[in-house]
Amino acid sequence: MSTSVTLPALGESVTEGTVSTWLKKVGDTVAVDEPLVEISTDKVDTEVPSPVAGTVLEIRVQEDETVEVGAILAIIGEPGEAGATAAPAAPAPVAEAPAPAPAAPAAPTPAPAAPAQGTQVTLPALGESVTEGTVSTWLKKVGDTVAVDEPLVEISTDKVDTEVPSPVAGTVLEIRVAEDETVEVGAILAIIGDANAAPAAPVAPAAPAPAPIAPAAPAPVAPAAPAPAPVAPATPAAAPAPAAPAQGTQVTLPALGESVTEGTVSTWLKKVGDTVAVDEPLVEISTDKVDTEVPSPVAGTVLEIRVAEDETVEVGAILAIIGDANAAPAAPVAPAAPAPAPIAPAAPAPVAPAAPAPAPVAPATPAAAPAAPAAQAPVAVHAPVSTSSVAPRATGGDVAEAAYVTPLVRKLAAEHGVDLTALTGTGVGGRIRKQDVLDAAEAAKAATAPAATAPVPAAAREVSPLRGTTEKMSRIRQTIARRMRDSKDVAAQLTATVEVDLTLISRLRAQVKGDFRAQHGVGLTYLAFIAKATVEALQQYPIVNATVNMDDKTITYPANENLGLAVDTPKGLMVPVLKNAGAFTVTDFAKAIADLGSRTREGKVSPNELSGGTFTITNYGSVGVLWDTPIINQPESAIMGTGVIVKRPVVLVDKHLGETIAIRDMMYLNLSYDHRIIDGADAGRFLVAIKDRLEDGDFGAEFGVEA
Repeated sequence: MSTSVTLPALGESVTEGTVSTWLKKVGDTVAVDEPLVEISTDKVDTEVPSPVAGTVLEIRVQEDETVEVGAILAIIGEPGEAGATAAPAAPAPVAEAPAPAPAAPAAPTPAPAAPAQGTQVTLPALGESVTEGTVSTWLKKVGDTVAVDEPLVEISTDKVDTEVPSPVAGTVLEIRVAEDETVEVGAILAIIGDANAAPAAPVAPAAPAPAPIAPAAPAPVAPAAPAPAPVAPATPAAAPAPAAPAQGTQVTLPALGESVTEGTVSTWLKKVGDTVAVDEPLVEISTDKVDTEVPSPVAGTVLEIRVAEDETVEVGAILAIIGDANAAPAAPVAPAAPAPAPIAPAAPAPVAPAAPAPAPVAPATPAAAPAAPAAQAPVAVHAPVSTSSVAPRATGGDVAEAAYVTPLVRKLAAEHGVDLTALTGTGVGGRIRKQDVLDAAEAAKAATAPAATAPVPAAAREVSPLRGTTEKMSRIRQTIARRMRDSKDVAAQLTATVEVDLTLISRLRAQVKGDFRAQHGVGLTYLAFIAKATVEALQQYPIVNATVNMDDKTITYPANENLGLAVDTPKGLMVPVLKNAGAFTVTDFAKAIADLGSRTREGKVSPNELSGGTFTITNYGSVGVLWDTPIINQPESAIMGTGVIVKRPVVLVDKHLGETIAIRDMMYLNLSYDHRIIDGADAGRFLVAIKDRLEDGDFGAEFGVEA
């Protein structure tokens, strides 16, 4: 079986690489770990070794060409594999030896062992700490054609849900990982290849068909035919031939992040027999970091789906096989070989007179007619076999049967009161996407806005349609639940609180926010000032930014302040990270927070942006909460919550007026910390440092304003 050599993750922030020099050429042999190609990135130049020993069958990326991490660079296998399509010529010798006819039924046996020829689509690394992912949804099915970079499958991890694109154009020949199945990073998800070439290898088992051709001596063969008849029942045992791997391009679970090792198939967007274009979404994959669609790497037909919905497989696992639909049935033709056996008994009269025994081979007359149904019958069997576990999902639900609706879309529709049955999906095959629901919700708001302003009707209270229902927890919700519980079990957590007067910050914002938005295109939020004061305090009190390892009995102080920001999304709470935030200005924070928050809510954040945090801020004040006791985001040692800003009368001490009462903008800051390494005094000093910095309000110089 051939092996795909993909571009590995060469650094936390490296997303692509350029082929500098190929150290081997097509036809060269290569040993395990022998350097195969030199890759250049913006951070490092390195050699990529061969993962297996074999022969270079194909080079996919030319020198000086730049590709993304996870892209297939080359195919390594046995020399014979390259000529798999020519294998069918082998049947001729079988025809020369009529005597072995009884052994013919055994010929199909090798068919199931024949590995799929094509490109493997593997589960990519989706994040620094992600080691596995779950296939949420297949966007393509076996037999579908897919284009390069077309979404093939949606992968879900405990940090992000994302789509895995196809590395090549072709046909889905095989799907290795079912939906909802979890696999590790690098597991093969699917096989993508050329459907026209795919059947060639399986046709070889059909060689038994020539055995009936031996009836060149009609009289002796006709009586002998009944003898094979008993063999025919034995051949159905060879019916496993439909399970023979399809020939074509493998669609594998790609690396969806640096630490993502597996993904779960959420939904197959294609089924066996469907055609798919390059880059057309094939399957939805859910991981613990992202839900995404995996596109088909090639155009063709989905020949096989290897992974059922809700099945989790590792990165690199084969999800499906894409190839040529016309050739795809050839694989099942192997089991069809028994068909000649039944034909033999009936053949005594018809076969002998016409001597068209060879007709089954040629597209000729009477005998070919029975052969055609025989060839199709296995196809009908083959499709259900490979998609038995995914087909039901594709037609389930109370929306149009052709448009499967993911749990995320259903949840969004419920939250926004959108009737899915009234929507026309813009996705592949009319599938309703998240954006369709959001657009419908916005349209509904716009339509009802005038009515809402009318004084006559009283505003009706919204009643959630979720009342009285039960729904399956999403992968992200399961991950949140597990991690929150683990954090409470591991850390000695308690919370310290200070009250902060943000009046001076409010005045500065009011003075510059108009020009700031005009210049930068984003708002100047309070959170930008709080984030700036926080990273300065982290640099002053690094114990709050540290991590503890009780096994090694060590405390590690990171060199950088990587600030996590809790973001409320339709899928649940997610924490994207601002790396190296210690060097940020207030302006940098304002722009980064707006960008990262927006992309996280839209599901466009990358897995690497969801990992590597050293301290987290959660802004529950945005929904009106005064204060809370947030749970630490492990393996961090502290998290700070920001409450809602309220105007309150406060006693102030003025050096001239003495004690006075004034209306001030007040906020609570709550720091939950791990008492195993952070003492109460440390927590107090850290909070007071932030409080003093904010109340001092000395940020005007950055905006050209005097303090």
